[in-house]
This record gives sequence, C-alpha cells and structure tokens, in this order.
Amino acid sequence: MPGDGIDVSAGPAPGGREPPHRVTDGQLLLYAGALLGMGLAVSLLATRLRMPGLILVLALGMAVGSDGTDWIQFGDDRRDFELARTVGIVALSLILFEGGLAAGFHEIRPVLAPAVALALVGTVITAVLTGLLASWLFDFSLLEGLLVGSILASTDGAAVFAILRGSTLRRRLARTLEGEAGLNDPVAVLLVLGFSEWLVDPEFGIADMAADFVVELSIGLAVGLVTGLVSVWSLRRVTLASAGLYPVTSIAVVAVAYGAGDVLHGSGFLAVYIAGLVLGTARTPARRTIATFHDGLAWIAQLAMFLTLGLLVFPGDLADVAFEGTILALLAAAVARPLSVIATTWFAHFELREQVVLGWAGLRGAVPVVLALFPVIDEVPGSENLFNIVFFAVVLSTLLQGSSFEALARKLGVTTTQAAIPAPLIEPAALRRLGAEIIEFQVEREHAAAGARVRELGLPRDALLNLIVREGQAIPPRGSMRVEAGDRLHVLVRQEAAVEFGRLLDRWRDGPLDRAVRPRMPMRGMAPVFSTGPWDPADGDAGRPDRVRGVPVAERLRTRRDRPGSVVVLVDGRYAFTGPVVAIGAPGQVQDAARRRLRTATDDADAAWWREVIGALAAP
Repeated sequence: MPGDGIDVSAGPAPGGREPPHRVTDGQLLLYAGALLGMGLAVSLLATRLRMPGLILVLALGMAVGSDGTDWIQFGDDRRDFELARTVGIVALSLILFEGGLAAGFHEIRPVLAPAVALALVGTVITAVLTGLLASWLFDFSLLEGLLVGSILASTDGAAVFAILRGSTLRRRLARTLEGEAGLNDPVAVLLVLGFSEWLVDPEFGIADMAADFVVELSIGLAVGLVTGLVSVWSLRRVTLASAGLYPVTSIAVVAVAYGAGDVLHGSGFLAVYIAGLVLGTARTPARRTIATFHDGLAWIAQLAMFLTLGLLVFPGDLADVAFEGTILALLAAAVARPLSVIATTWFAHFELREQVVLGWAGLRGAVPVVLALFPVIDEVPGSENLFNIVFFAVVLSTLLQGSSFEALARKLGVTTTQAAIPAPLIEPAALRRLGAEIIEFQVEREHAAAGARVRELGLPRDALLNLIVREGQAIPPRGSMRVEAGDRLHVLVRQEAAVEFGRLLDRWRDGPLDRAVRPRMPMRGMAPVFSTGPWDPADGDAGRPDRVRGVPVAERLRTRRDRPGSVVVLVDGRYAFTGPVVAIGAPGQVQDAARRRLRTATDDADAAWWREVIGALAAP
C-alpha cells in the first residue's frame, strides 16, 4: 500500500553487512529533507568561517555514513558505487548546463581561445605531470599514475562557479575560468575512460585514445549545438500555458543533450554544456525564469552530489594515504596546474600575476571524486586505493585553494570593485507575472554602445532603460547621458518583445546604432487608404508579421501575449493591427476600428488587448 515503504530486510545483504530495516516513504522524504537542510546549514556556516562550503557538506556525508554515526549505510557494496556515479553524472549535467546558461557565448567569446586551450591542452599537460608525480610517490606503474593524474586534472565546475559568484576577480579572468570549467570536465572524463580501458585491455593504446578523444568531443559538440538550437527555435515559436512549464522544457533539454551524446558514443557532458551555452546566448521567452530555476537546481545538485560522495568514503581508510596524498595535492596545485597554465596562455597576453591566479584557481571538487568511481566500477586493479588517494588529495586541494583564492587575487591586484558574476538587482518573479523582464547588458570598451548617448541606443517602445550601474553606483539615465565602458545597463522589456530585443543587443555590441526612421504618412490632402478584413496566412505569423497585405512592416509597436496579434507601422506610413482580423490605415482610422472591436470583446483578455491597441495609436 502507498506509504508502507519498501521492505529491504529480507535476505542477506551483499558484502556481508547487516540488512537495513524497513524504510517508509515518509522516512525517505524526512531523511532527504533533513540531509538537504543540514547541507544548507553547513554551507552557511562555511561562509562565516570563510572556507569552501562544499567541503563541510562532504564532511557531513562522512559523519552520517557507515564509518561515522552509521545513520546511513553506504559505501561497502559495489552497487553503492554505481548509484553514486549515477548521482554524480546527473548532478554534474545539471551543474554544467547551468554554467553554460549563466555564461552565454557573448561572455565567453572574448576569452574563447585561452579557455579552450586550458581545457584541452592544459588538462592533458596537468594530467601527465600529475601522473608522473603519482607514479613516483605511490610506486604506481606509468599507466596507473596517468590515470590518477587524469582524475586530478579536472577542475570542478561546481566549485569554480560557486567561488566566482562571491568573487571580485577581473571579469576577463573570471570569464576564462568559467569557460575552462565547463569544457574541462568532458576532456578529463575521456582521459579517465581511456586510461581505465588501457589498464584493463593492454591492446588498447595511445592511438585508440586519440581517436576516441576526437570522435567523442566532435559528437558531443555537434549534439550540444543541435539540441541547443532546436530548443531555442521551439521556445521562440511555442507559447506555453504557464511560466512554470519553461523550466520543465529546459530539464528536457539537459536530459536529451546528455542522453543523445552518450547514446551516439560522444561526450554527454560537453553536449550538455554547449546546449546550455546556446540557450543562454539566445533571447527566448521566460529566459530569466529558466536561469533562476537552474541556479537553484544546480545548488541542490551540488549538495546531493557532495553528500553522496561523503557517504561513500570511509574516513578510517584515509590515514594510510594521508602523507603521500598531501604531497600529491600540493604538487598538483602548485606545480602541475601552474605550469600547464603558463604553457597554454602565453599567447593570450595575460600578465604573470594573472597566470598565477589562473593556476591557483584549478579547484578540485566532486568531479575528480566522481571520476575516481569509474575505475572502481570497471574493476581496474587497485582502484579502491586509488579512490582514497584521490579523495584525500581533492579535499586538501579544495580546502587550501578555495579558502585562499580570493585573498591571493587581492594580494596580486587582479580584483576590482565589481562582482565577477553580477547578481540581478531586481527579483524577476514579480516582473514576470506582469509580463516583463529585466535584461542586463555589460558595456565593454569595444562595443558600439560605448560612448553613445542614451537617446542614440535605439530603444523600442516596448523597452525602457531604467538604470545604469557605473562604478558600483546606480545612475538614473537621461537621453543626453553618454554610455561608458564598464557600465551595466538594466533594461525593462515586455516579454513578447524580448526575442526581437536581442537584435538590438547585437547592434549595441557590433553596431551600427542608427535607428530606422519611421516612414512618413502620405502627403496632406491624400487620405490614406483604409482597409479591413481577415488575416492572410500568406503574410506569416500575425503575432510577428514581416508584412501586412503585401506591405512590409517598418516597426512593431505592440505584440499580443495570449494569441497572435500586433500593432505595426508599415513602410508606406500607414498603421495596422493584426490578428484574426486586420485593419490598415491612418492612426485614427485604425483606432476607430479597435474601438469597435472593444465594444464586441468576448472576454477580459480580448478587451485588454483592444485598449492597448487604442493606447498605442493615441500618440504615434
């Protein structure tokens, strides 16, 4: 019966452990809620202690696990490792998608070359150097050492994104770390799988690894691009019944991207990150809703992943690898990673102090621990000991680097007065309920908008520049005010106009800023031709028409939200409203037609639309 739970007490448990007692559905939910609540509590405690919060979450998992209070028995069965890997894969997919969604290609583009170089070449260099050190410290074979090095070469996206959110690091450095964190994990995964296969099958070699490397990255890239583009196309053309359905759509994008990439023998992680990057770059309806949802979901994924990995570890087994693990963690963080950064960013004109910070920012987190599960599940000889080594090195590295990163950046003078990843100034939920969004635009020195006056930005009627943030100060904009490099422009945009507004943002970046001149009405003495009738499907979408009765649209003034419809200016100077019925003519003529429609409105939404049409035509 529902609520009775699952009886897992019958029969001996694998591995010789005592079978757990019956756990009801209520107890499962209680345990899950309590663990997440404690995870949040220790994260807040970590902020006060100025240390990485995820380390305390790991410690919490270890405390309630089999080798701690034994509240939850976990980690002494092979199936537990498989479950932990599944949790890690799902959580990492959500975290990588949120990282791509938050960044967007426009943020990554200026530092794409060094980010890709760090993720591809830098990861390989770090893996080789760390692998040689591991072979020397632990008397491993070369392949075993390279496997350890590959695991430790990954920088954890969750840890990097978390530390950047509270950082004032220079934006160029933060962008580079964002891009590398998203692209680095798929590379490390392929290296780990390759060396694991090599250890199990001696006939597998470096040529096979290289071929798999190229094929899987190529497939992952292609799947991510296709999934992202299809999702953007769908979101722009399909109006969902509720704003809450848009996050459901984005979760489907994550699942399809990873699943399709993996099924096609490509990198599912790369596919997820690229899909998020594409979706974060495009202007789509409810974009802020999706971003806010995935921000929270990524935090839940981090907590769940670190708690699970903490449960998996037996603290008593770490003492045997403590000394060598400490040496390995220090050498990986202070030697291997910095050397790889210098080797791969010399062409990007980073200062030496910036390279030092990039080198120290190679935070390890849950990702290397998840990767260490792969050899255990694949039954690579000695993989259990390898897992303990990696876990100890990761915890020490994260604790050391995470707690000192911001202080080192300030000491070297590579921080600013602004947040590396600015947080939204306005809670978006209330605005979404009113049918609007706040779009933030960071003005860079090379942008066409830099130096332009506010009135020259070409804002449409459905958008309003309501705030400029300059050097940490809020400035009310005026039409004569010049926009400066470094400004953050906060623009209020109606949701139905957000997609078209993306084209204006492109002009702010690349130019030109010239706003199209509204066409003049026909000469005085010549009455504009007025016509009305049903919408012609040959003219396309009535909500976003390119032409009306064969006459091209010069400007769209309003767009209807509940069904296709708009108010537009035509190139011949006339005005029109579109929908099931079309009216074209002078503003007064079209206004009169809208008043007639208002008198016969069938519901409140219909009446509201016709009032909006009348208002839009009141002072064209």
